Amino acid sequence: MASPVAFAHDFPFDPAYGYTAPEQLLRIPAPPAPADFEVFWRDRYARARAVDTQPVLGPVEEEREGVRIHGITYTSVGGVRLGGWLARPAEGPVRYGFVVGHGYGGRQEPGRDLPPLPGSAAILPCVRGMGERGRADSIPDLAAEHVLHGIGSRESYVIGDCVADLWCAASALTAVVPELAGAGHSGGPRLGYLGESFGGGLGALALPWDDRFGAAQLTVPTFGNHPLRLTLPCAGSGEAVRAYHREHPEAADVLRYFDAATAATRLELPTLVAAALFDPSVPPPGQFAVYNVLAGERELQVLSAGHFPYRGMTAEAAELDANRTRFFGERLTASG
Repeated sequence: MASPVAFAHDFPFDPAYGYTAPEQLLRIPAPPAPADFEVFWRDRYARARAVDTQPVLGPVEEEREGVRIHGITYTSVGGVRLGGWLARPAEGPVRYGFVVGHGYGGRQEPGRDLPPLPGSAAILPCVRGMGERGRADSIPDLAAEHVLHGIGSRESYVIGDCVADLWCAASALTAVVPELAGAGHSGGPRLGYLGESFGGGLGALALPWDDRFGAAQLTVPTFGNHPLRLTLPCAGSGEAVRAYHREHPEAADVLRYFDAATAATRLELPTLVAAALFDPSVPPPGQFAVYNVLAGERELQVLSAGHFPYRGMTAEAAELDANRTRFFGERLTASG
């Protein structure tokens, strides 16, 4: 199968999946939602919002680019205590707030994921099972095992609890940053969300139900169009799901509730999506499915590849950084 971009690789499959032009990818739909899809997610959201997150802000661990970075811990659904980092301006008030999701494999340090706008505070949580600060009893930390944890039912599937971890992270952020306490209320600020890969898919699932957010950016989001993903070989966690599904076809009924593209049909926030034409870990058709069905204002940046090093990657990343700053700057209203 021809690839729209000529990358040499040694994968036993085509990471472009035979799509030779972006126009083909832009026609991929979302699968239909279960009848109680919205009821299921609104109930989970209500339970997460009822959690007393009891955030504890630790000492400064790092300071760079005018930002101080603290450790933070908070409580999520089920009484699970999670950790991560909180970044805030070294000087001056907080004007914007962000929740920043991580990729599959977790987050071992804050990295380069600092707030995209000056005067921002951001929480960088480690969802349950992922990374040293997200460790939880009985939940595996390897992506191929984590993605199957609890998949026997929609109530026990770990992905639902990871989404709740993001909602609780937003609660912790607004609790420790006074300027953001009014997020979601009339006249209050709206938060931004950033998520890549695993974090992109979780964001698509989390954001339609949470009125504290005002805009989002999803980069190479996973979990889009599960029925199609189950037919596509890959090098990421999706391959573990495919193998499990072959032995347990009933898992498809559970996956219907955790489809990022299905959720995106309810996502009305302005959303910037960066989707790749070539990606061995997250098949591009699923990424584009999330973008294609967004219910609100949307913007697309097409990347040559995802989860794969390539010449020109640095320039495309810089372009995405600039687009992100412009996008949130135009769509989020400063507090105060």
